[in-house]
Amino acid sequence: MPEGHRGHRTRHNRGPSREPGRARVPLRLLLRVASVAGGIQFGWALQLSLLTPYVQELGIPHAWASIIWLCGPLSGLLVQPLVGHMSDRCTSRFGRRRPFIVAGAVSIMIAVLIIGFSADIGWLFGDRGETKVRAIAAFIVGFWLLDVANNLTQGPCRALLADLTRKDHRRTRVANAYFSLFMAIGNILGYATGSYSGWFKIFPFTLSSACTVNCANLKAAFVIDIIFIASTTYISISAANEQPLSPSQVAPHTTEEIGESSHSQEEAFLWELFGTFKFFPVSVWAILLVTALTWIGWFPFLLFDTDWFGREIYGGEPNDGKNYSTGVRMGALGLMLNSVLLGITSVFMEKLCRKWGAGFTWGVSNIVMCLCFIAMLIISVVRNNMDIGLDLPPDGIVIAALVVFAILGIPLAITYSVPYALVSSRIEALGLGQGLSMGVLNLAIVIPQVSFCSSILWFLFISCCFQATNSMDPKRACHKISALPDVLSESTGEKQRHRRNDFFF
Repeated sequence: MPEGHRGHRTRHNRGPSREPGRARVPLRLLLRVASVAGGIQFGWALQLSLLTPYVQELGIPHAWASIIWLCGPLSGLLVQPLVGHMSDRCTSRFGRRRPFIVAGAVSIMIAVLIIGFSADIGWLFGDRGETKVRAIAAFIVGFWLLDVANNLTQGPCRALLADLTRKDHRRTRVANAYFSLFMAIGNILGYATGSYSGWFKIFPFTLSSACTVNCANLKAAFVIDIIFIASTTYISISAANEQPLSPSQVAPHTTEEIGESSHSQEEAFLWELFGTFKFFPVSVWAILLVTALTWIGWFPFLLFDTDWFGREIYGGEPNDGKNYSTGVRMGALGLMLNSVLLGITSVFMEKLCRKWGAGFTWGVSNIVMCLCFIAMLIISVVRNNMDIGLDLPPDGIVIAALVVFAILGIPLAITYSVPYALVSSRIEALGLGQGLSMGVLNLAIVIPQVSFCSSILWFLFISCCFQATNSMDPKRACHKISALPDVLSESTGEKQRHRRNDFFF
């Protein structure tokens, strides 16, 4: 079990509960342990701001971009609860959480190398056309590995903080606020890196026959990410002195709390995970429900934020003029401002929760989130009704969009912090490990994401069938349904836009 001061440990086999006379873990120790969130979030920021536009430049249609992102929630649905369960029982001499954090960090480094060099990998294996099939294959492998690695790392990181703070609920909120603060720092650095267009000059080796300026900038940004995550991982794992868990200490709560379904420590993981649900009080179910509803709104924003800026604000298309790439960079700037407010909010998180209460603070933040999303819809409508052709949008529209992006950093900081603290304090009373409790909350986050990605495919299919059957001509209907893959595979130029409009309208 993690120990901030080894001298305060009275007995090695006390179990997970904190001794009454034990000193609080120092805040500087929590700060160092939480620093790994900065490295993880740096890569997430690059992923969220640059990869949706990049996949379209490789030749993947806009309609299919969300399907690639489906890996994130799927891996979160399976990987994070499983890793949390395994880390609760890990008896490695290096500790329970640190082996998983290191394995996840190394996997992230490998994944970003594959993503950054995907165009070069495709070129090496024969890609020469506009649609780079081999590069797309390499990108998808790297992208899915990155999502799995992120989920492999994040759960044990939060569980390690919960292990350190134990039943001190105030320290738990502070630890999660620190985690959110470093996420903001990682976001700021990541979005700033993504918005800078001159990395290829600093790292000239990133330019190649297969990799143009935009691709080279992406590649250089991921090289910087590798250096950053290696540094923060070292700072984090060297700060917490985890004591190895002996086999006799592995999940002593299981046989007492789960009952007949868990008479053996070798029971099936999913049976134990879902078997714990019947012990949840109403307050835990309320937290999970609100979390799920909240992430129905957050996931589309995080997926298409910079793409929305490039398309809706700047009126561009991937690989079609400079408007789209300019909008993507401006969107990355907006996300950087978002992260600044996220960091400031994280600093004052504990004071906000003490003054208003954690639940009330979270509820107000969700209302602010909804108002900001409504404002984005209004800005899109106003911009689309302007007759400016291919010119850049007015400064007022751009500033309004940037302000909305920035304000969203406040509810996002609370979403990244408060639910984890609330679940951690309430599930601990059930005797569950902190790794499993983080996995339970993650289920509430990823299930809406899976539903969102699946609904896009369903919507496209239903739209096709509805429009086709309106013709009342069976042959024409069958032709249009069979033409759906071809319509979606058109990814560039005027041909794509005209054909898609003709098909759906």
